[in-house]
Amino acid sequence: MSGFGDDEEEYQGTVTVLFSEEAEEGVEVECHVAGHFSPLTGDYRWTGRLAAEPGITKAYEDGVRTVVVRTPDGHKGVGTLDAPNLWGGHPVNGAGAPPFAVPRIVIEDD
Repeated sequence: MSGFGDDEEEYQGTVTVLFSEEAEEGVEVECHVAGHFSPLTGDYRWTGRLAAEPGITKAYEDGVRTVVVRTPDGHKGVGTLDAPNLWGGHPVNGAGAPPFAVPRIVIEDD
């Protein structure tokens, strides 16, 4: 269970935020993200917040909106960076592979 909802997987800890899908290096920041499978759209939706970090705010001000959020164990998700909140952190959200491990479900044919 997470702080975001009842049936969500989550990650809370340090991540590296890359400012393009091709980037190798980025900015390390504390992050809390959670997600769930959306039966309406048929994909996985994740959302969260990045702690205040001047490098991320500068990238946002320079026009960066698509970021890659990568955890230390290698999970990564491509998301949208939003405007800084009241505390200087940035909301981030995405659809598809999340930046944390999720359970694998195998559908068996009958």
